[in-house]
Amino acid sequence: MNKVRSKQEKLRYNIISAGVYIIGIILISQLFNLQIVKGKEYREQSNTRLSRESILQASRGNILDQTGNKLATTKLGNVLNLYKTKIDEKLLNNTLLKIANVLEENADTYIDDLPIKLDPIEFTIDEEAQKKWKKQNNIEEGKTAIECFNILKDKYKITEQDEKNVRKIMTLRYKISKEGYSSTKTVEIASNVSEKAIAIFNERNDEFPGLTINTVPLRNYILGSTASHILGYVSRIDENELKQNKGYLLNDRIGKTGIEYIFEPYLKGKNGIKQIDMAVDGTITGEETVEEATAGNDVVLTIDANLQKITEDALQNNIQKMRNGGYGKPYEANAASAVVMNVKTGEVLSMASFPSFEPQLFVNGISSEKYNEYISEEANSPFLNRSISSVYAPGSTFKMVTALAALETKAVTINEKVNDVGIYNYAVDYKPKCWIYSSYGRGHGYLNVTDAIKHSCNYFFYEMGNRMGIDTLSKYAKSLGLGSKTGIELLGEVQGTVSSKEASKAKNEHFTRRKYSASSHRSAR
Repeated sequence: MNKVRSKQEKLRYNIISAGVYIIGIILISQLFNLQIVKGKEYREQSNTRLSRESILQASRGNILDQTGNKLATTKLGNVLNLYKTKIDEKLLNNTLLKIANVLEENADTYIDDLPIKLDPIEFTIDEEAQKKWKKQNNIEEGKTAIECFNILKDKYKITEQDEKNVRKIMTLRYKISKEGYSSTKTVEIASNVSEKAIAIFNERNDEFPGLTINTVPLRNYILGSTASHILGYVSRIDENELKQNKGYLLNDRIGKTGIEYIFEPYLKGKNGIKQIDMAVDGTITGEETVEEATAGNDVVLTIDANLQKITEDALQNNIQKMRNGGYGKPYEANAASAVVMNVKTGEVLSMASFPSFEPQLFVNGISSEKYNEYISEEANSPFLNRSISSVYAPGSTFKMVTALAALETKAVTINEKVNDVGIYNYAVDYKPKCWIYSSYGRGHGYLNVTDAIKHSCNYFFYEMGNRMGIDTLSKYAKSLGLGSKTGIELLGEVQGTVSSKEASKAKNEHFTRRKYSASSHRSAR
């Protein structure tokens, strides 16, 4: 019985051994076939086909008014990206110059972050920014713009002699060195490129190694500058934002101000993935979508687009009318704001601030010239939303608060009349006048509260304020929300002030401290 078992075990061993030998022979044969018989063919395929992953950008969500009209949406645009390929610096420079020339010939632009301009060669940034820029680029602090220009020319091994061509190459090389690129990571060099330019790039594909063309959704502000302070704008993400926000890439756009910033997590979609097959010289041989992109969510505002446009036009027209003397004499009117609300719900139907700006200019990167124009003193701070970010005396609109407080506290009845004689003589050292006195030398005469509101009678409301006292008036003003933030979903809202005895005391103490501090400073000197 043991002999039978021994024979069976030997048979199994021989079968297994034979199987191992057969499998080994098959593997060796296949390896021989891959490396020797078909080795040359496969090597050629390997050398001519490289697979890369590219991002499919998601469409940003729309921003709509209350009736569904689009205030901000997306449109498809062509973006040029560049991969690193196995070409020398001379060929790279020639390629970049060709790309720049094709774009310029078709009235397209490329991303220009180089802070040096020509004719004459100068910096486009201030001294403080120059120091930071030189440090980032390992350039000595004392170097002039011309010296920096030549340093970069040598660094990028640019052999062109024409300064304009040198700067074209330098601008794109600077972009590449600033953001970095590789055989698997692209750098964006131009966006919203015209179809004419794209046709040229496709037709002469072999002249632009590493260049890829992607059709991506780009932000589009349909109504131009309308509602710019509400919508805000998007622009390319910077280094700090990239560190603080997960899920973003270097060339992504992100909300910078307004609704675009506040609702960024909702408006941003989820990117997809596209696989690109390329030859080693950078020529694209095939593309395939691996994962579809998911669009962002829409945001609906209480704003009415038509009313917003009407409000902004009325504001601008009245500013112009004031400048031209349309209200009796010319006024130096440079800025204003207006808000229209639904009095029953508190919804903001329109919010206008003058002057405004063009949010579309920021999508692909605003030029230094235009940005400097916006921030110049003559521009009167167009980025400031004066409806929520500035504090102004309310003027005659506050008379409604005074009237309500006076009626509620029984300081006056609906039918009681007050005689406006033109000058309010209650105080010894302060005798304010009704506006009509300045024009006609008389008051309104006897007015009840309805007529006082109708004629905006200063005298009547001086009397009401005197009857109630400042603290009572302050109480009603605060109960109506004055002196507090509204909590509107926009950046930069500031809190107003409401006068009271306590506020006046604090103000006096503040000025006393400042006066004492200034006196002590003079004594010390």
